[in-house]
Amino acid sequence: MKYFYDWLPRAVDGRVRFFAWLSLLTELTIIVTGGAVRLTESGLGCPTWPLCTADSLVPTAEMGVHGAIEFSNRMMSGVVGIVALAMVLLVWRMRTERKDLFALSTVLLIGVLAQALVGGITVWTGLNPFIVGFHYTASLVMACIATALIARVYAAPGVREPAVSRWFAILAHVTTFVVAITIAMGVLTTASGPHSGDSDAARTGFNAELFEHLHAWPAYATFALTLALVIASMRFHATPVHRYAMYLLAVEVLQITVGLIQANTGLPEILVGAHMLLAALLASAMTAVVLNLTRTVPTSGAAARVEAFAAARPR
Repeated sequence: MKYFYDWLPRAVDGRVRFFAWLSLLTELTIIVTGGAVRLTESGLGCPTWPLCTADSLVPTAEMGVHGAIEFSNRMMSGVVGIVALAMVLLVWRMRTERKDLFALSTVLLIGVLAQALVGGITVWTGLNPFIVGFHYTASLVMACIATALIARVYAAPGVREPAVSRWFAILAHVTTFVVAITIAMGVLTTASGPHSGDSDAARTGFNAELFEHLHAWPAYATFALTLALVIASMRFHATPVHRYAMYLLAVEVLQITVGLIQANTGLPEILVGAHMLLAALLASAMTAVVLNLTRTVPTSGAAARVEAFAAARPR
């Protein structure tokens, strides 16, 4: 145990950065596998929780491919949990100096446990569309937290100061608000559409065509605001804000393209799944933009040496 504790990093290194990226990758992967469960009507492939059936933890041969797909998604939750636990352990020795990393890692680990419970409730309620929508939205939030973890891993610790002008920060926050509305309307639109996760699962009863418009209007507003962000961010070309604003715009172009095609081709499963993944990437890119509105205040040479000594001292 002492050997393992001594092996843990005392400052951010390649291991910490690798698992930060792995945290985001696994969060995105489970969104894809969760989408596969829904789009193949495998939502009740395992009809109980936490067991797959009343008598078996794993799916039986009689349950067919739907049981295998649903159980695979449950196993992916375990992978996400292992990565989250590893991340907490990797920042354990620096938890005093890097409270931000420890807090974000801990939230991700708790989030995995909470999401597992929500998944169980989803099964217990027979794929209630509002619970399913909440389950997906929570996954997007987890992806945003993982994005924040990556941003903080690469940022120096210390006091933060604005990296952009006040009006630009306000524009970015307004864009974030409209992105949130766009995603929320998208979740409700999907909950009113044909892909319920099971042929017998209930729908919201809302007018799906109306919600398509309620989803599209803020999506176009998001696109217009993002164009404004990209143009305005050229004034801050020396900061990461411009680069992440460009990433945000690229994701939106793909998202709008996929959304228009799927709406006019009868909502094919592969495009609906791509749209779900792109929504997560949209939320992640928007998070990256907001997190880079500030930067760490440069420290003096003496202060930097003190911080380096504190990070390197034995514990």
